[in-house]
Parts: sequence; C-alpha cells; structure tokens
Amino acid sequence: MEHVTLHLLYSRFWNMALFDLGLVPNEEPYKKRTAHGLILAEGGVKMSKSKGNVINPLEVADVYGADALRLYIMFMGPFDQAIAWDKNGILGTRRFLEKAIKIVSLAKAESEDDATLRLVAKVVHKVSADIEDMGFNTAIAAMMEFSNKVDAAKMTKENAKFL
Repeated sequence: MEHVTLHLLYSRFWNMALFDLGLVPNEEPYKKRTAHGLILAEGGVKMSKSKGNVINPLEVADVYGADALRLYIMFMGPFDQAIAWDKNGILGTRRFLEKAIKIVSLAKAESEDDATLRLVAKVVHKVSADIEDMGFNTAIAAMMEFSNKVDAAKMTKENAKFL
C-alpha cells in the first residue's frame, strides 16, 4: 500500500506540473482513487521474501490456469481490504470456470423458459451494479450462485455468455 500511494503522489505531481505548463487539460489526473488491499500470506501475515511466504503467481497459474488465478484474486474479498491467501480457495474458482464452460457447451440454441430469463436478468443486474461499486467478489459470487441454479438444458447460447 505504501508503494502504491507513493506512485499515485508522484503521478499526481507530474500531472499538475504538466497542467501548469498547459500540456494536459485536467489539473487532477484521476476522477476517483480507490486503493486496493493487500494479499497477505496464509495465516494473515504480510508476504516477505525473507520469511519465504511469497506466493508466486506464475507457479499458481501453471497449476490452475491464469483465469482461475485472476478470478480467485478478485473473489478473495472486498477490493479495498487486506485478505489472506488460501491455497484451497483457488480450487473453487477453478471448478466454477469448469462448470461455466460445461454450461455454455451444453446450452441450446433456442429460447428458454421465463424463469431462466428472469434469473439471467437478475444476475446481469446484480453483477453490473457490483462491478460499478468495485464489489468484484460479490459479482463473482452472484455468477457462481447463478451457475448452481441454472439448468444447462434450459440455457440458451445467448444467455450462457453471461457466465
């Protein structure tokens, strides 16, 4: 967090200097600043090379895939809070991605029933609002819940893309 804050201060300083010279149109470089939380090591302690508790994302991506890793990082908890890494947590995001791929591959081309359409509309609304509020973890949870409720036999290709 300290490192990110210094980068933001530095970029703000340069933007303001460029504004004073008339080289950029806006005095402030950012409309909104949202600080992200730290990913802590297992047990809730700060990661450190000297402690040997650093998670290498390349190794995790090699085992579970980059998409499962990205999804897990967003799913771990609120964007702006510190959260501890859980090596078992990524298994759930990997299974969710496998389920989503299966649903999409089994989806029919014709239209589905009203209940499924309502479910799709509900999850699209929830996920859109959550992303706007940077609630990525709750958006992903809504998609996971949706995938648990949906019947692949009733899902269309058009609506399956929302997974």
